[in-house]
Amino acid sequence: MRHSVAMTIGICILVAGIALGLGMTWSGHPVFGRSHEVPVYISQVEGRGNAASAESMGFASILQPALPAVVSIVSLQVVKVPQMPFFNDPFFQQFFGGQLPRNPRQERERGLGSGVIISPDGHILTNNHVVEKATEIKVMLADKRQFSGKVVGTDPKTDLAVVKIDASGLPTVRLGDSSTLEVGDYAFAIGNPFGIGETATMGIISATGRNQLDIEDYEDFIQTDAAINPGNSGGALLNARGELIGINTAILSGGSGGNQGIGFAIPINMAKYVMDQILKHGKVVRGYMGVVIQEVTPDLAKAFNVSPEKGALVGDVEPNSAGAKAGLQRGDVIEEINGQPVNGPNDLRLKIGTMSPGTTVHLKVNRGGASREVSVTLGETPAGKNAANAPGGAEEGSPMRGVHVDELTPEIRRQLGLKPEVQGVVVIEVPPGSPAEDANLRRGDVIEQINRQPVNSVSDYDRLIRQAGKQSLVLLVNRGGDTSFIVVQPE
Repeated sequence: MRHSVAMTIGICILVAGIALGLGMTWSGHPVFGRSHEVPVYISQVEGRGNAASAESMGFASILQPALPAVVSIVSLQVVKVPQMPFFNDPFFQQFFGGQLPRNPRQERERGLGSGVIISPDGHILTNNHVVEKATEIKVMLADKRQFSGKVVGTDPKTDLAVVKIDASGLPTVRLGDSSTLEVGDYAFAIGNPFGIGETATMGIISATGRNQLDIEDYEDFIQTDAAINPGNSGGALLNARGELIGINTAILSGGSGGNQGIGFAIPINMAKYVMDQILKHGKVVRGYMGVVIQEVTPDLAKAFNVSPEKGALVGDVEPNSAGAKAGLQRGDVIEEINGQPVNGPNDLRLKIGTMSPGTTVHLKVNRGGASREVSVTLGETPAGKNAANAPGGAEEGSPMRGVHVDELTPEIRRQLGLKPEVQGVVVIEVPPGSPAEDANLRRGDVIEQINRQPVNSVSDYDRLIRQAGKQSLVLLVNRGGDTSFIVVQPE
């Protein structure tokens, strides 16, 4: 009996031991594991400079030197708020004893943004839309000091601005080289999202060279998934060395108004050129070639006997422009500039736009299947125009000012679901807040007529727009196969 009891106890102990040994697998919790078989090492971290602390302390050593150089910007703007229409009605004025206000009342609108200190004497780089139309600018440093800011100069074409505060000995951030960025590189965004205070977020470089987003005239955006939210505009985008590689500018929010993992920053190389121009001239002075350029589509490549989707096709040459004096012609395909390949119209526009007037550029041009060299001495970009225009430029004061159009190729016609007989030009850009946008003209619309005259090419479009001058326009627009007339009134 004792023997059997002893055996029973022994079996129970054995089963309990096995159960405890298997406990981690059952529960998934380390408390039930055999911790005595796993050595545990606890080290004391003496300081952030310790090599062993790099991983455990995260990215503080990268961000801390840059944080004091990022500022918060509050812009105040006085706007007129119109009164209700019945306020001016004599009946209501009589009913209320003539006490109703007749004139628009004024209100102060408050905007929030960020900026980056670029010089110890108080020059700050930010977005144009952060300070645009501001009547008063307040700048708050990371150490909570506040200063009044003054706009030194702006460049709406790249959405950049330089603000000055009266201070000295300020912290700055080192400038990097945005041309060396690669997809997958670390990216850190610093700014003041939603006005909650200085905030740092981390992600990677998702893409470079983003354009055709219809945000600015000159687009070469860095795309990142580092969280960028309203209020981050004008803030810093850093690389893994803590260097400034971009100025945070925009997000693709999908209608939510917040971060969706797709943010855009202006490359620091572009921002530095703009900043230097503003500090030197008070504005940006760009080189100008005076040609209208467009994309080389597969159909156009076949027609002009060139490689598809490479270079920029010259659709028109302005009389007496730098391009005309150099001998550029319609139908030329600009394949290289100063020995560098031209990867489309936007690439050429960016390259010319970062050169000063008087600069001589050397072009490799394909004309009729034969290659030739053309040297162009750049002029100065007139107000309201780009260094190399997209097709369909309108003169100053025209109700179609800023609208860009392109040839309606068979490929584009198929993409838009239009019948083969449809003729016209396709709208590729409509500036926000423009008379054309107010008239409900949209990207992808096909303009078939202007003032009852047929439009069969970009040349037709330009000629009819010039003829109309500053007068209102009646457009016959084809949208998805349905045509309708719209009237675009001058501003």
